Amino acid sequence: MTPAWYGFAGFELVTYSEHDEALANTIKALATPELPRQFSTLVRGMAAFDNLIVIAYHGENRPAVLYREYTDPVVYLPMDNQYLGGAYLLDPFYHEHLKGSVRGIRRLMDVAPDHFRRTHYYNNYYKQTTLLDEVAVFATITDGITLTACFGRDRTSGKPFGKRELQALRRHEMSLSALLEAHWQDYRPDGAAEEASAPLEVRLREALEQEHGIRLSPRQAEVALFILRGHSSLAIGLHLGVSTQTVKVFRRQLYTKCNISSQAELFALLMPLFARLTARG
Repeated sequence: MTPAWYGFAGFELVTYSEHDEALANTIKALATPELPRQFSTLVRGMAAFDNLIVIAYHGENRPAVLYREYTDPVVYLPMDNQYLGGAYLLDPFYHEHLKGSVRGIRRLMDVAPDHFRRTHYYNNYYKQTTLLDEVAVFATITDGITLTACFGRDRTSGKPFGKRELQALRRHEMSLSALLEAHWQDYRPDGAAEEASAPLEVRLREALEQEHGIRLSPRQAEVALFILRGHSSLAIGLHLGVSTQTVKVFRRQLYTKCNISSQAELFALLMPLFARLTARG
């Protein structure tokens, strides 16, 4: 009998029976160290990828890496020092986590701010990784803890995910999230029970004043973070409920107080503070 085709994984067709077997093996691996590898195999049957990393976010604290695999080791070279060292605060996937109770598939460029590709963060962090495309399965463990299984395409394959691969992932997004939630349901990072820290804008203002003698208003600190995350003046205005011209005034005030004239200088000023603000977790 001719097998029924399930879909595409790279250039190879995957049958329904092969997918079913991969799913069965993943379910059997729940609560065992084999789960990440079996989960990887299951997803690879839907969409070929070059790298995978499972990250646990908890509040605004430094995330934890629970699993990683890759073809080219270059992709994760900036991870431990740069991303976990504070750059995650500018990451679109991290900001999806902050929305709370997030499940299912998210493609990075679908949730990124409108000027994300113009940011110093994108051009200095993402270009180092050689990532061309990234899709994440989100799973909610508790109100404050989110897991993401991020599947990437880098210079190894040299191309983004295809339409059929993305469709296959989205058809099964809730099942994929449920598998992560079932496996890591008891996961609690060190310090998860600690009292929540003050909002990032507040801590950033305090650190700027203590270390550089720069006193920003709450709105100026908000605008600084929106700029670094890749929001245009129009998008910032929509978030804050003010006009684009008002945003431009806040930007000029911000740059004047910080004695800078570009986003690159703002990035250089604030990134060392991010690293210290997120040192615990």
